[in-house]
Amino acid sequence: MARYTGPKCRYCRAERAKLFLKGSRCLSAKCPMNNPAECGLPGKDPKARAKKPTDYALMLRAKQRLKRIYCMLEKQFKLTFDEANRMSGKTGDNLIGLLERRLDNVVFRMHFACSRPQASQLVSHGHVFVNGKRVDIPSYRLKVGDTVEIAPQSKKLVVVKESLIEVSKSGVCPWLSVDADNMKGQFLAVPRTEEVKELEGVNEQLVVELYSR
Repeated sequence: MARYTGPKCRYCRAERAKLFLKGSRCLSAKCPMNNPAECGLPGKDPKARAKKPTDYALMLRAKQRLKRIYCMLEKQFKLTFDEANRMSGKTGDNLIGLLERRLDNVVFRMHFACSRPQASQLVSHGHVFVNGKRVDIPSYRLKVGDTVEIAPQSKKLVVVKESLIEVSKSGVCPWLSVDADNMKGQFLAVPRTEEVKELEGVNEQLVVELYSR
């Protein structure tokens, strides 16, 4: 499976926002986005004058930001959009629903991992069970009522234990339930777009308009 292996902070700088791609580092003083005025856009002089973005540029930025939040490459993201477009209802809402149902995203939101890339790695290495069976496909799409848990032999992993500390600090999303002691959780519902606070700065309708050109 193809994946991006370059510097992740470059993505945050391009979007001028924290995408939390490096886990706890994004919350530390080492994160370059703590002072975005100095780091600037990648490949450009921080002091260069910014041009007024065109309509196409705004649509492209919305698509790139959404794609990068969920750590997907273009081909996989486009296939997900095409599926959302074939479904009944609003394409933008369908797209967010499909992205939130990804196994690596749910593992991250359940605080079994501190970032989506780490969650994807846990799944790929066979550390995650779905409904009692091992699933090693990060893009596996969960259904309402599915149970996600860390494999019995993997419950001693330090990275999982450290990530679960966040449950007591910030809680979990309302469409999920988590039993931190047993490293187990359940996917209760497909969230609505407005429920996903991480996407408050993303206009999914611009993504629809971009792919509809």
